[in-house]
Amino acid sequence: MQPMTRREFLGTVLAGAGGMLLDTGIDAQQKPPVRSPTELVTLGKTGIKTSFVGIGTGMRGWMRQSNHTRMGKEAFIALIRHAYDSGITFFDTADLYGTHPFLRDALKGIPREKIVIQSKIWFRPMGLPEQVTDAKQAIDRFRQELGTDYIDIVLLHCTTEASWAEDLKAMRDALEEARQKKLIRAHGTSCHSLPALKTSQASPWVQVQLARINHRGTAMDGKPEEIAELLRQMRSAGKGVIGMKIFGEGRFLTPQEREESLRFVVAQRCVDNFIIGFERREQIDETLGMLKQILAG
Repeated sequence: MQPMTRREFLGTVLAGAGGMLLDTGIDAQQKPPVRSPTELVTLGKTGIKTSFVGIGTGMRGWMRQSNHTRMGKEAFIALIRHAYDSGITFFDTADLYGTHPFLRDALKGIPREKIVIQSKIWFRPMGLPEQVTDAKQAIDRFRQELGTDYIDIVLLHCTTEASWAEDLKAMRDALEEARQKKLIRAHGTSCHSLPALKTSQASPWVQVQLARINHRGTAMDGKPEEIAELLRQMRSAGKGVIGMKIFGEGRFLTPQEREESLRFVVAQRCVDNFIIGFERREQIDETLGMLKQILAG
């Protein structure tokens, strides 16, 4: 028997994913309605429109530092401007990453309505010099650091307990009040466990969900197909679902691995869009190029 070519292998992966979709009875309307990686999509029922691919700014993020802050502001600004010039309009940041002021300077001169900014509140006692307990104060500080009157999306960062909705009720209430005052446009969670993700699925408070998804289950909360089905249910309920860890938190080292994961995520129709923590312009170009081919069929 002759060995399978790379093209045949990738075709088999996509066909297999398509078979799973048929088995689960996915409605065709759940397919991301995009023909290019930078086409605008709507995040659930939030009304927020943004590019199918977004950029994250928190690779190896901790204690208000990340690979993105460590590259220096000049290199960071050049990276963000290249992303925007390439059609990316979704920018993910967080208090934990330390990239708020970096992003503010990188986005100067770009009309605010042309971009979507997502940030996150780190509510845990470890990881920052001080524990953030007041969501209202956090949002006011975030807006000042980002140089914006409003933030499109604010998430509770790294929920892991099934009881997070009850445990963080005060923060949930503060974020909803901020939404009513138009200081933010939507709120939700960034989950890092299957029990927390299931709580998010059941919670009407969650308008946007940031979830880990890739073809291998690397740095994820469960088996890829299991998580994909859960995220499809969340999308069906009107939640905006954003994928992360598409490249396994940087562990997919070859172009083939990265392409396989992109094909899997697109075929699963389980996210509205996704973010990748690009650190070089070449990574942006490679990913957008791969997706153009995938979306073209």
